[in-house]
Amino acid sequence: MKPHRQSLYKAFGCALRGIVTAVKTERNMKIHMAAALIVLIAAALLHLDRMSWLFLILAIGIVFIAELINTAIEAVVDLISPQKHVLARLAKDTAAGAALVAAAFAVMVGLLVFYQPVWEWIQSMTN
Repeated sequence: MKPHRQSLYKAFGCALRGIVTAVKTERNMKIHMAAALIVLIAAALLHLDRMSWLFLILAIGIVFIAELINTAIEAVVDLISPQKHVLARLAKDTAAGAALVAAAFAVMVGLLVFYQPVWEWIQSMTN
């Protein structure tokens, strides 16, 4: 028997519902969204070049992906193992670690991208 396939419209709806749920329920996702908004506004105000925008958007995307996967893993682990278990803790801690590594990567990208333009802006304000 062939498995039932939902319409593309419904599949996108499910994906969007997952993203919205993560943003509404996960504190770290809210923090990442706020940080991304600040970074994008700063990039626009500083008139960053296309390559800088590319790196920033890539870093933001990686953080969002890692956080969404972390949320999914935590939900599945909680469903399968509601009681405390060493392997459940390992899975959740490792997924959280991946999100932390992604966020640290994004911070490093931000420092590399913003250092020169911010320094130049500061210099122009003092002259």
